[in-house]
Amino acid sequence: MLVTGKEILSVAKEQGFAVPAFNAGSGQLLNAVMEACEEAQSPVMIAIHPDELSFLTDSFVAQAIYLANHTKIPVCIHLDHGASFEQVMHAISIGFTSVMIDASHLSFEDNVAISKKVVEAAHAANVSVEAELGTIGDTGNTVEGGVSEIVYTDPKVAQDFIDQTGVDSLAVAIGTAHGIYPKDVDPKLRLDILEEIEALTDIPLVLHGGSSNPDEEISKAVTMGVNKINISSDIKIVFANELREVLNAGNLEAREPNVLFPSCMSETKKVALNKINLFKSNDKVKFY
Repeated sequence: MLVTGKEILSVAKEQGFAVPAFNAGSGQLLNAVMEACEEAQSPVMIAIHPDELSFLTDSFVAQAIYLANHTKIPVCIHLDHGASFEQVMHAISIGFTSVMIDASHLSFEDNVAISKKVVEAAHAANVSVEAELGTIGDTGNTVEGGVSEIVYTDPKVAQDFIDQTGVDSLAVAIGTAHGIYPKDVDPKLRLDILEEIEALTDIPLVLHGGSSNPDEEISKAVTMGVNKINISSDIKIVFANELREVLNAGNLEAREPNVLFPSCMSETKKVALNKINLFKSNDKVKFY
């Protein structure tokens, strides 16, 4: 069933788990994560970045909506890191039920102004809005982008931002980065900052850059109030690695998609199931 971001995350906040937001950059990834969520009885947010949408074209959203309308699990179609009011409006016009406006690189006042403008337009269309306060890091070549220096979310201004904008969920910066960390980097989440933000705010909190952080830190973040976690690199890397294995196996006649991709999808599904269990979203469909 197709739901909004507010609908899917309000239950997660009430029940104390995090909804997985998988970046579905292809039909194969989309089907793999949907199979995982149906098997685990987990709600899901299908996240699509503007760069992914540009590659896939608008028709891909219709495919995602079709799947959402033909399953009993809650599915939200979410625009990931919308960079402008125009991008967000386009997403709403083609059927997204949740949008993110990412103006975190702007001043607090400008972030408030554009986020408020998006909220007013999106809520009129019954679409939920996520915004970001603070900045997420960037480990390298990712479509999501980021900055080299993380600016942590200031807990003392988070609720003020929420009150001024009316956003439905807030992405916080506590030390995560988009992409997979280099081997010589040991990522650490500032759970102390998360604890303070959670105590001072009243809407679901979102963690971006959830790939490759230690499982124990992610699990702890969920228990401390994170209700949505974005996963992109982890599912795409295992898909790509398996595809390399298939292509390098020596069968020069292997060219049909239904020959090349099934094992890649299987590896993606395994990672998705692991994340679902880590986020404690398994067996939560019963609450919707």
